[in-house]
Amino acid sequence: MSQSLTHYSEERVQPGKPDPGEIYRDRRLSEGYPEMDRLALENFSAVLEAHPSGGGRVENLLRYLNRLVDLGGERNILVLGCGPKPETVRILIEKNHKVVGVEPVPSFVRSAREYLASDLAVVEGAAESIPFPDLSQHMVFCDSVLEHVVSPTKSLDEMYRVLAPGGIAFITTTNRYKISLTGDNGEYHYRFFNWLPKLVKECLVFKHLHYDPQLANYSQLPAVHWFTYAELCALGRQAGFARFYSTLDLLDRGDPSVQKSWLKKLLLNRLKFNPWLRALALTQLGGTIIMLKD
Repeated sequence: MSQSLTHYSEERVQPGKPDPGEIYRDRRLSEGYPEMDRLALENFSAVLEAHPSGGGRVENLLRYLNRLVDLGGERNILVLGCGPKPETVRILIEKNHKVVGVEPVPSFVRSAREYLASDLAVVEGAAESIPFPDLSQHMVFCDSVLEHVVSPTKSLDEMYRVLAPGGIAFITTTNRYKISLTGDNGEYHYRFFNWLPKLVKECLVFKHLHYDPQLANYSQLPAVHWFTYAELCALGRQAGFARFYSTLDLLDRGDPSVQKSWLKKLLLNRLKFNPWLRALALTQLGGTIIMLKD
């Protein structure tokens, strides 16, 4: 591990990359790295083009969630942090739901509206101040967003506020306990980032925002929060949610993904109904949680 960290901490000198000491010669440090908004949009769009997401994941997810709450008929659904090419919004609209994306980055909002050919399908806003009335939504998608927000507590307060009774918040986020033998963490080009001390993480976030935006894939709001499943439950309770579920709880032995694996078929019931085994599984699956508003 120490060798990996040393390797990743070396300066990556690339052609055309500004010298860190020269970036702020003619600008204030608080202005951040030059043209981060453009770099973020270009990088995010390139990643989505290289790895297009199909509708299979959303369809499977809706089937699983329908085992928890009734999703039949038209439902009001918010997609937080929908991004510049909001596939989830598009798929849910095609399934005849009333869907709106909420996105805090203005350039992403413009791109998303062009992608959907609609100025009404995406609005500018933050998870901490969702621009919708109380009790107005049946579901909130918060997919790979909570780790990037300024305040997870305010964001969950807002999700709880806009959800109607019986509504659900589907959240995927970082998992602090996720094990990767290579140190990959999905957010930073720095191995074993999720296992680092908090102060080291803060210094790496500072470096990303001011000197090396490749470090966290040019994100203007890099992932600064790393959760465990238990911590997500605790934060949800502070917001008012009382019941929490994992996708593990919604799987059935008849599901194709389970049928294809003899190991899943063997272990599924044991993992679902044994608290100790469920806890062990959630150390690795705990980045996904469904919060139900009673």
